[in-house]
Amino acid sequence: MKYLLQLQNILKASDLSQEELARRLDVSFVSLNSWLNERAVPRVSAQAKIELLYLNIVGAEGVDEDRLKNAIIEAVASKLTVSQLLSSQDMLDNLILHMTYNTNTIEGSTMTLSDTKEVLFDQAVLSNRTQIEQLEAINHKSALLWLIGQIADDRGFAFTATAIKDLHLRLMSGILSNAGVYRNHNVRIMGAHVPLVNYRKIDEAIDELAQMINSAETINTVELLAKSHARFEQIHPFSDGNGRVGRLLMLGISLRDGIFPPIVAKERKQAYYKYLERAQTDGAYEPLMLFIAESINEAKTKLRGAEI
Repeated sequence: MKYLLQLQNILKASDLSQEELARRLDVSFVSLNSWLNERAVPRVSAQAKIELLYLNIVGAEGVDEDRLKNAIIEAVASKLTVSQLLSSQDMLDNLILHMTYNTNTIEGSTMTLSDTKEVLFDQAVLSNRTQIEQLEAINHKSALLWLIGQIADDRGFAFTATAIKDLHLRLMSGILSNAGVYRNHNVRIMGAHVPLVNYRKIDEAIDELAQMINSAETINTVELLAKSHARFEQIHPFSDGNGRVGRLLMLGISLRDGIFPPIVAKERKQAYYKYLERAQTDGAYEPLMLFIAESINEAKTKLRGAEI
């Protein structure tokens, strides 16, 4: 049964508990459990919700052009300047919390949202989490605030190789011995089919990427985010931390352009990687653009409405 396979794949791809999945589908735990154990069949309206959540988390094969167009229009109209962000401590704290939690969880951290909040804002030291995981959270907050501060600087800010190295240094300090330094060997991403840039060509590739980011005037911010993010992750300039740096760069570009930044939700990790690889291997940027636009629109709602 299609709905059953979709439910199973949602649980596998998202790491949602059955209780969390039931809330997402607006049904009781008992109802969801009966569907999963084939004791009952969801109504047509419930199956439609399951399908929508499945496509959101696991990823779709195609993109509806109207949906893409409308999502981009909404995203680029979601205005947020750095000064507005810095003048709202609640919004800034929510951005720090949710981006740190999601980006580190995508990379394998086991810290919960509550754990992350305690470490970032209460200066707690958790006995049930590793020192590295807690340092990753602290460093991410530091790197994020540094980047926002650079963009807020009245003297202007450009995305350069030096700035990218400085961002990585702050993010991976105390975690990697070569923090802030490009890798000096070739690498492959396990499970992916994307050829990464030869380490000897990283300097040239980063300079070209920086030029694209700094001079992009003919494309909207969502398209720039998709193309620059796909390219940065394919350059893969560092031995580790590339995903987190890349997502911070998307935040920086968004704030530079005066819109809400995308927060890549941990539940959508599988769709995110799927769309990223399609952009890198086939030049099909539309799915990634839709994903980023939706992530911006979801972030706007979360940052405006959530309580820290």
